Amino acid sequence: MRVARVGVVASIVLSLAGCSAARFSVPATEPDEAAYSALFPYYVEFCAVSQLRKKPGFGAKVESGFGGHSVLYLNGVCKVKDAHYPEIALCDDGPEVAENGVGLSVNAHYKNANWVATEGRDFFFHGGLDPAARLTRADYARVQAKAEAMGIYDGVQFHREVFDDMPAGMPREDFKYEMSVATDYAIGFGRDRYCARVPMSRDKMARVVTFLNGLNEPYRRDDKEFEWDILRDNCAHVTHNALATVDLWDEWPIDRFVLFAAFDFPVPKNEFVNLVRRTNDAPVDDLPALYADSAARRALLNDDWLPTEPGAIVETEPVFQKNDVYDTDLMLIFYDDPILGRYQSRFDRIFADPRYTDLRANLEYFVALFDKVERDRRPLATYPERTDPGFVAFYDRYYDLAGRQSAVLRAGLAGLQTAPRLRPAQFGSSTTERGMRSHDQLAAMQR
Repeated sequence: MRVARVGVVASIVLSLAGCSAARFSVPATEPDEAAYSALFPYYVEFCAVSQLRKKPGFGAKVESGFGGHSVLYLNGVCKVKDAHYPEIALCDDGPEVAENGVGLSVNAHYKNANWVATEGRDFFFHGGLDPAARLTRADYARVQAKAEAMGIYDGVQFHREVFDDMPAGMPREDFKYEMSVATDYAIGFGRDRYCARVPMSRDKMARVVTFLNGLNEPYRRDDKEFEWDILRDNCAHVTHNALATVDLWDEWPIDRFVLFAAFDFPVPKNEFVNLVRRTNDAPVDDLPALYADSAARRALLNDDWLPTEPGAIVETEPVFQKNDVYDTDLMLIFYDDPILGRYQSRFDRIFADPRYTDLRANLEYFVALFDKVERDRRPLATYPERTDPGFVAFYDRYYDLAGRQSAVLRAGLAGLQTAPRLRPAQFGSSTTERGMRSHDQLAAMQR
């Protein structure tokens, strides 16, 4: 089976360098989705998800390696109706935009697509089921049937060898959905996940959408066949480069010489840590350091934002624990320094500080940070970099952004103060009218 072979290849490659494997051992976090999307209706959410092991005895045998997988959720983005192929677009702008989204997955199975899209956050992550309930075989079958009715693979061809182990008499279309549960949809049925959110403006999300549609275009035209490659074109490359289009960081080249790529390629759990650090920990209060960061410099000068920004928080969730279909003792590795273990220590720090997981703590942190920026403002004449082309414009944009951020963040926090402070795992689904009114101000902040 192709997915099993891919898992074996991934495991072998990753074993060539220092790796640290871990089971899900962090607190599950559950952001108040309504409150969050009222403030940030457009956001990208990258998720590193664990290995997958289906229990034996029914249906297709499906398993994957401990390198895991990654998926991408886009809030405020819709699937194009009647396209008969995976295509996405910004949802109509209005009060309901925050309630819509699509989940994207890259899979080695596809022949004529790089990614497919699944409508609806709840169906993408949970198959429309309660994660606290038991996942039965009957649920598993019903969710497959619903996915097929949704047409997730409408227009998508799979490589021939995917069907080598297909049970006799099973229609090929049914088998495509059987093979893809917990990889392309209903992720939580069989995988733990670690997700990092990145707030977007509508304009920036449009650029992400254009990039992603462009990735699929040559396969849609049958100009070439998609061949997934763990080192040179994997699921994490797609998300990394989608975010590079809005200057969050620099692009990660694909199709590099294999020996170079073997020592420098994106790994899902590493990318989770990289993204959390990039959106939370860049030296925002160090103007020369920001100016020296080429992607941050482009982001501020071209798009009036910085990659480290308010609202970039973490969401984590274990696999469905009461599970008749999948094993729940799962691994997900770092591609790490075998001696220093830098990624593990960085990962641990994320879950030791509430500002990474709690929206209110996150906004409070950034209020204090931008207040410090304004308080410590130095005259332009004191910077040696002032002679560099572009530094004066960067200086002006920087302090203008800091002033706007402080004011708008206070408005956003005011909308959250009326709700009780809860631990992330206790968040419900309520929001306040005041928080809703803060939406336009925070949206303007992201432009």
